[in-house]
Amino acid sequence: MLVFRGKFGGATKILVAGALMGLAAMLGGCETRGGKIPYNVQNFGAPDTPKASDFQTAYHIGASDVLGITVFRVPNLSGDLQVDSEGNILMPLIGTVPVQGKTNLEVAADLTERLGAKYLQSPEIQVVVKASPRQKITIDGAVKSPGVFSLNGTTTLVQSIALAGGTVDDANTRRVVVFRTVDGQRMAAAFDLRDIRRGVNPDPMIYGSDIIVVDSNAWRGRFRDVMSSLPILAIFRPF
Repeated sequence: MLVFRGKFGGATKILVAGALMGLAAMLGGCETRGGKIPYNVQNFGAPDTPKASDFQTAYHIGASDVLGITVFRVPNLSGDLQVDSEGNILMPLIGTVPVQGKTNLEVAADLTERLGAKYLQSPEIQVVVKASPRQKITIDGAVKSPGVFSLNGTTTLVQSIALAGGTVDDANTRRVVVFRTVDGQRMAAAFDLRDIRRGVNPDPMIYGSDIIVVDSNAWRGRFRDVMSSLPILAIFRPF
């Protein structure tokens, strides 16, 4: 409640109160939607990825990768294993298995040979990379610790912002932009963190190579610089 003392007349009180209310409205309006990047984009899907057959022959496993190993009909031998710093996994029954630099298919063939030699008859094994620290995202703008972060498993926009320490005090949480390459084009979509946190809108998935920028009044000039530096070919509708 505002209390005025002194020689202010009634009309003056009303003007001062009105000015303060206007200033409060201006400050409260800092967190607003806007800009030319659209919200509620329906087709902002997963980024371009190699075909499964290409990925198996092109991706070479490295330290800290998480491998999903399935030994069909033998659930006790199936599960997720992380590659250690020396490039090995520790597999039940057969012990240490070197996987550094190999593809999914090569690891599956090696495990098939090792298990088939002593323990299983004609084993069927599938190996997939479920997470890799080499899948990275960039988070910039009005966050506490901007930078490049590794993705480990399924990650959403809210979880990504948490990786950067959360938003700063003057962040415009109603305007967070994600840049992504889809169908060979650099695209962008805006999201309202406030609505996501309230459950009004779903929390979108974030993928490797995404760039996330959180807007704010203090960061607005740099936001425009980022916009101009990124080769955006399509933003679901022209600028």
